[in-house]
Amino acid sequence: MHYPLNTPLGRMGVQTLEEGPDRCVASIPVGGLLNPLTRVPTAAPLAMLVDHIGGLVNHYRRDDDEWTVSSELAIELTPHALELVTAAPGEPVVATARPFGPKGTGSLSLSELTHGGQLVGTATVRSFHIHAPGHVVAWPSGSTDGIPPAALEGRLSVEVAETGGQVAVLRQLPDPVINNSIGIVHGGVSAAALELVGSAALGDGTGAPWQTASLRVNYLRQFRGGNESRYEARALRTGRSSGVADAQAIGDDGAVALIARLTAYR
Repeated sequence: MHYPLNTPLGRMGVQTLEEGPDRCVASIPVGGLLNPLTRVPTAAPLAMLVDHIGGLVNHYRRDDDEWTVSSELAIELTPHALELVTAAPGEPVVATARPFGPKGTGSLSLSELTHGGQLVGTATVRSFHIHAPGHVVAWPSGSTDGIPPAALEGRLSVEVAETGGQVAVLRQLPDPVINNSIGIVHGGVSAAALELVGSAALGDGTGAPWQTASLRVNYLRQFRGGNESRYEARALRTGRSSGVADAQAIGDDGAVALIARLTAYR
């Protein structure tokens, strides 16, 4: 399934290849995309892919009067995942998701990520089952075909606010295209942006590049783009070969909506 450009999945180039209650498969282009804070290749789009496909297989488990929203997302990448992706930028990363364990208050899915048939990572998504909303937001009118914006910041509707030292900040611009069907920033968009600031907080791109190894995101409350909405990250540790950063998404009201921890190696 191809998604129109006026949807967050279409903006990010996601294609759903197969879907059903036992297995869902989707792909996303990653090669050639750069972190706007460091201008180096990034694994951030994988968070969008994982949130979509892991959430989709959980969504198939809902009852008729239920909806699902992401509550947790975790990604583990192999040591050379980004090297494989950048070596063949025209090849998308493919994710295959399956339900993991029984349905509960928070149902869990397990995904396998491959690139050119090679395993590059695993991921989990936990989704809350909530009462179905009374209505869903219509996609904005506008272009529904063509190609996504070339730069990753355009696809995510973010702009650089601050980088340097051990602090990195991206603003989340208000843009209905990157919202989900209940009118808040798509969970995959916000998770990807948290990866960007988290990896940027570890270094400015000089020296040996950091390779993201793991990303864990907790969704605490609804997050919307706005004049003060932003993603912030600070390094907790930057050693010779490993680094850890904490990141958060902060809404216009100053409340923290998402938190994340990123671990990277070089």
